[in-house]
Amino acid sequence: MRQKDRWRDTDIIKVVREKKAFLLLSNLLLVSFQKRIARKMDVTPGAEMLRAVEMADSLGAQVWLADRDIRATLSRAWHALGWWSRIKLLYQLLTSMGAADEITEEEIERLKQQDVLESLLAEVGRSMPVLKTILIDERDRFLAAKIRQAPGTKIAAVVGAGHLPGIQANWDQPTDLGALEALPPPGRLGAVFKWAIPASIIALFMAGFFFGGKEAGADMIVLWSLCTGVLAGLGAALALAHPATVISSVLVAPFTTLHPMIAAGWVSGLVEAVARKPKVKDIESLPQDILSLRGFWRNNVTRILLVVAFTNLGASVGTLVAFPILLKVLL
Repeated sequence: MRQKDRWRDTDIIKVVREKKAFLLLSNLLLVSFQKRIARKMDVTPGAEMLRAVEMADSLGAQVWLADRDIRATLSRAWHALGWWSRIKLLYQLLTSMGAADEITEEEIERLKQQDVLESLLAEVGRSMPVLKTILIDERDRFLAAKIRQAPGTKIAAVVGAGHLPGIQANWDQPTDLGALEALPPPGRLGAVFKWAIPASIIALFMAGFFFGGKEAGADMIVLWSLCTGVLAGLGAALALAHPATVISSVLVAPFTTLHPMIAAGWVSGLVEAVARKPKVKDIESLPQDILSLRGFWRNNVTRILLVVAFTNLGASVGTLVAFPILLKVLL
């Protein structure tokens, strides 16, 4: 917040290579929603935190950052969600951007009332229990522990209203901060599932050649390539990708869908980053562009993230479509 130019150093190619495109896209969608509400209410996001820092500076007090690193919070939330939940969350974030303009100042003031806020948090817990646990409950425990550990004899803690009851409830509870900052290991079922699908497809190809001969086996490979390649390319096209990116998506999807450690979106994202390398003006206009859906498609930075997401989505849908078709050919 105080070093406003640090975000200019974001290396979008590094983001794609480190498989963090979905994470950054989700973060930007959340920031967009926050900024749209802030603009409507004529306030600055995080103004209360900045004011707290300014007051600390004026008093000569030490600033103690008590909240969990946002990267740890979002990474834990992302790891905890399944693929379908991730797609649903991204869809809800995209569709909610228009809803930000419908929120009135009276509704914001009503949310500050404790009973309304508690009922809202309870509703979040019912609809998305995993997200509430990670975004709210875990941070309540983290905040309580970090505030207790703050140096000095007089401490003023500035926290969001939604965290106050949770901090009070966890004030005397022992907390393992290391466990709350660590990324959860991938589940065994997910790892098995990740390898089981490609193995099943390859087994279908082998069965096709064995029982149906070269013609049936070749037909199955062509059908697989068409389903995964065309739908991956369609996903890239929906993100308004460069023609070279669309072609690369079509070509690599039949292979990447058979390898659990590679995704078509990562390849298309890198191709898009090279084909339309973001310029300084893209980085500088990012805060303004993310305020609208059109801006996400117009800005070269966010368009690369959309290319990754949409290509992966298209390849995944292609896999689901192709599997029963191959099975039908074999039978």
